[in-house]
Amino acid sequence: MNTAPTPQPSRRPAPAAGLHDDAEDRRLVACVCTRELAAFEALYRRYHPRLCRFLHRMLRPEHLVEEVLDDTMLVVWNQAERFNGTCKVSTWVFAIAYRKALKALSRHEDPLPALGEDDADHPMADAAERPDARMSLAQARLAIDAALRALSADQRAAVELTYFHGFSYPEIAQIVDCPTDTVKTRMFHARKRLKAAFGGQLDDWL
Repeated sequence: MNTAPTPQPSRRPAPAAGLHDDAEDRRLVACVCTRELAAFEALYRRYHPRLCRFLHRMLRPEHLVEEVLDDTMLVVWNQAERFNGTCKVSTWVFAIAYRKALKALSRHEDPLPALGEDDADHPMADAAERPDARMSLAQARLAIDAALRALSADQRAAVELTYFHGFSYPEIAQIVDCPTDTVKTRMFHARKRLKAAFGGQLDDWL
């Protein structure tokens, strides 16, 4: 099996999902098909921050993130010619990452605790019960991360891809290989659990 080069992640911030240039991605993938190392390095740097965020939400334990990210980009390097242009490059790359993440989860089974809607002992539920509770930005981020980890892997992926990566439901359906209506159903149940976890504090966001 060919090994992919190992470029270093860029220190520059990743572009927002809506600003990610698919035309440039396509140009880079075409160059990767001809084994242009510079093109692969550029593609790697474009996707490293986004994939890190996605895989961080998907995986547990944390050390799997870089392993799965590298496995994903190895597929891009070795199979760039399999990109057929019928979707965005980002949809294709995230679909590879999603499949790799699910395989990693099945190999390293570490069940996530279920979050009961009436679990008053949970810190998020406790905060939600106090009318004067105001979470700081750092606390909110930690609470949201904990709430997302309490979702199933498929619900977690749907929320992450929708809210943090800007994919549409049809694009998410391509990434996770299921009907669009299934994505909508997963989002419905994920929103319901998140709203319950935060006692309505995230209604404007969700």
